[in-house]
Amino acid sequence: MSKLPSPLIHQPRGDLPVLLSVPHSGRDYPDWLIALAAGGKPALAMLEDPLVDRLVWRALQRGCGAVIARAPRAAVDCNRAEDEVDPSVVDGVRRGRISARARGGLGIIPARTQQHGYLWRRAISPKQLDERLSQAHRPYHEAIEAQLALLLERFGCALLLDCHSMPPPPAGVPPVIFGDCRGRTADSWISAEAIAISRRSGFEAGLNDPFAGGHVIERHARPGSGVHALQVEIDRRCYLDARLQRPGAGFDRVAALIEALSVELGEALIGRQFATAAE
Repeated sequence: MSKLPSPLIHQPRGDLPVLLSVPHSGRDYPDWLIALAAGGKPALAMLEDPLVDRLVWRALQRGCGAVIARAPRAAVDCNRAEDEVDPSVVDGVRRGRISARARGGLGIIPARTQQHGYLWRRAISPKQLDERLSQAHRPYHEAIEAQLALLLERFGCALLLDCHSMPPPPAGVPPVIFGDCRGRTADSWISAEAIAISRRSGFEAGLNDPFAGGHVIERHARPGSGVHALQVEIDRRCYLDARLQRPGAGFDRVAALIEALSVELGEALIGRQFATAAE
């Protein structure tokens, strides 16, 4: 069987200590994965954060680095820990504690969606799971670790922005939600400034509710050592068409928001770094 593609890596090449992560926009579906899906490719595509990998283009032009998954989330979810396994998806997995995300059908191998129900014709073996981890999941996180280490060495600080999109949320939920794992992955001023930047860009924003952050920021943030991480969730209606499939009228406006977050937070982080060093 063909291998899952490794992530796309954009090396940082500017003066900003910012790395973007896009774990859920992979669209390279191997034939064997589609054949395994009970509902075919359309059921698997429902798991994507559509076109978020293209929303980061302005930030990349400003020299920010990025790690972008090419393997689809349906094959392996890079925003889950390796032990977030649903036993219904992997044969022979020891039935111990199951995380809430895996129990809800969205573990490291997604099991089901509300629209399509159970996704797979049959479970996979532990060996097949390990192959997916080795081909796509571990390279993704190794790349993030390597790029953050480069930024930390050069600037003495780093910011990881983990970029996602969300289906249209319930009334009262703002179109942009930042997550810092309830204060564990970024200093409070960074989260507050992210909300302020969003509002200046014309988007109301909230923090940690209903999305506090996932494995990517939990794994890589080390605020005490100068590495901060935020998850960014954006309402798909802000950048897609009415069918939520293609770029809409707001696409470039959201790309500009991600650029503003990257530039302004990056510059503020460097400013704080220099001020601390001067003291």
